[in-house]
Amino acid sequence: MTSRTWAGLLGTLGVIAANSGCERADVYAITSEAIGSDNAGGGSAAGGSAGNGTAGEQSVQPVTCPSPTLSAGDTSRTVEVGSVSRSYVLHVPSAYDGSEPVPLVVDFHGIGTTGSDELSSSPYPAVTDREGVVMAFPDGMTGPLGTGWNFGPCCVADVDDLAFARALVTDIESIACIDPDRVYAVGVLTGGGMVYHLACHAADVFAAAAPAAFDFIEETVDDCRPSRPISVISFRGTEDARVPYEGGASSVVPGMPITFLGAEPTFERWAQIDGCAGVSSAPDSYGCSSYSGCRDGVEVVLCTKEGGREEPGDATIAWPVLKRHSL
Repeated sequence: MTSRTWAGLLGTLGVIAANSGCERADVYAITSEAIGSDNAGGGSAAGGSAGNGTAGEQSVQPVTCPSPTLSAGDTSRTVEVGSVSRSYVLHVPSAYDGSEPVPLVVDFHGIGTTGSDELSSSPYPAVTDREGVVMAFPDGMTGPLGTGWNFGPCCVADVDDLAFARALVTDIESIACIDPDRVYAVGVLTGGGMVYHLACHAADVFAAAAPAAFDFIEETVDDCRPSRPISVISFRGTEDARVPYEGGASSVVPGMPITFLGAEPTFERWAQIDGCAGVSSAPDSYGCSSYSGCRDGVEVVLCTKEGGREEPGDATIAWPVLKRHSL
């Protein structure tokens, strides 16, 4: 059964549940607590043509918008994943009115920080808020170097963060008018590592991904077999001390050594995974090179900042690429 067939089945179940007073997210125990009450792209990264997996398509099953409509603001929510309570911050912009489905962007923080920290530093709300895009900022569990994500050999052991990401999306779809075909993952540093992990293993949920300040790791790259081609736009700085642009071994997290593949080898590997033809474009004025001849019209982009360090990337470049693509 294809991912779009599953999407249609889940949508149908959602309508049935809505009519019977139940929701898909009823399998999770949920609590909430209030915390507070067309963009300019660049060069080849923001240009190009849309393919079969673009945002111009409609969902297989119409979305029934939940009622009542969420109010604008930032809210702390929890979901139960197995026996573990996981938390995240839900960000609803003032432009969201709950009348039609909107995209969802899930933004993963770097090691040792929180979802609230990521909300305060993320470049995405300034770009996506005006379009009514809902965002979520998950909290990682505690590992040897503080809060982080489990994407194989690093950086938190015995935590199912794939299940958490799926549960989070399901929870938000139960309370906000979200287009399930337009859910995106972004993140910085080890949050970028989690984004790669989702692109590899949850491409049935996430339509496209934008990791920053991280690369593939040699220990898990061969396990990356997404269920469909998926667009990935990566942001890297040439002077990143913790994630060397050229790749190499890293022991930043005690007891969890990893080996970075490098920015350009990661870019080339994604082109192979997505079946991209030909060669990548020359870097544009924003340092972005791209493959456009990929299966199902997806894109693979690497934006390199000379002298850049541990930065979250440029949302004005990333968002036009992300929103071109849907499941």
